[in-house]
Amino acid sequence: MAKQRIHLAAGRSERVDRLLAEALGGISRRRLQRLLAEGALRIDGRRVRKGEVLHGERTIEVDLPAAEGEIAAEPGLALALLFEDARCVAVDKPAGRPGHALRADERGTVANFLATRFPECLAAGDSPLEAGLVHRLDTDTSGVLLAARDRAAWLDLRRQFRAGTITKRYAAVVVGEIATPGEIRRAIESGARRRPQVRVLADGERTRRSRAALTRYLPVARSAEATLLEVEIPTGVRHQIRAHLAAIGHPVLGDQRYGGGEIPEGRHLLHARRLAFDPPGGGARVEVESPLPAEFVAALRRLGLRR
Repeated sequence: MAKQRIHLAAGRSERVDRLLAEALGGISRRRLQRLLAEGALRIDGRRVRKGEVLHGERTIEVDLPAAEGEIAAEPGLALALLFEDARCVAVDKPAGRPGHALRADERGTVANFLATRFPECLAAGDSPLEAGLVHRLDTDTSGVLLAARDRAAWLDLRRQFRAGTITKRYAAVVVGEIATPGEIRRAIESGARRRPQVRVLADGERTRRSRAALTRYLPVARSAEATLLEVEIPTGVRHQIRAHLAAIGHPVLGDQRYGGGEIPEGRHLLHARRLAFDPPGGGARVEVESPLPAEFVAALRRLGLRR
């Protein structure tokens, strides 16, 4: 158990999550929220309540699991590399494989592979469980996943994602026919991460928990049954492509969570095809491309969608 005393100036109040983030040396928001939910943070002997406002001097008790900073290497876990330099690495993530590890004892994630092949990635991000990954892909989404190999590179790439200067293009097969290009500019409300779905708001609607989201799409091949789209997202909100396309009546095929039904390939047909970024430290812009997986190609053939 680690104890730390913090001080607030007389008459000043502060939310507990903001105060703890500062007092605990830049802990990530995700990790802080998990510790709060698990009751691992206490003030003057009582469990901290999420959103609580503190006044004056308090004693914070932090109970961190011994293995919180450890993630296991898996020498037998092999993933294809799409790009590698001294500052970052891009991995070709298969559908069905999680990216980040949620626990120190988790196995089979992209983070476990990075811990094995590039152990320096463990110190790059806010948590070793992320192994330097600078963005996320849903478990059943395949394609390019980018990780940093040092802290400065991680901060640089995260800044590029926040600024919207990283280009993200996807291949998506959706239910029904889409004949013309379009865009969806509707905010998304994520709520709790345990909630299985996000909520797409009406045009112009915003709530306190929503985030702006923009999805552009271009039909590449189509039939009466399905359409292959090239999708670009300047923003990056949880389940953005899947939820946005479902909201206009064209869910991603195979996405049972958002109405895309079940398909023989056993996955939803969303693939992170291309990622372009400015390399940390300068240099020519890098574009990384992931080929369509075999089961994705098989689905296109089955559906009669010619690229």
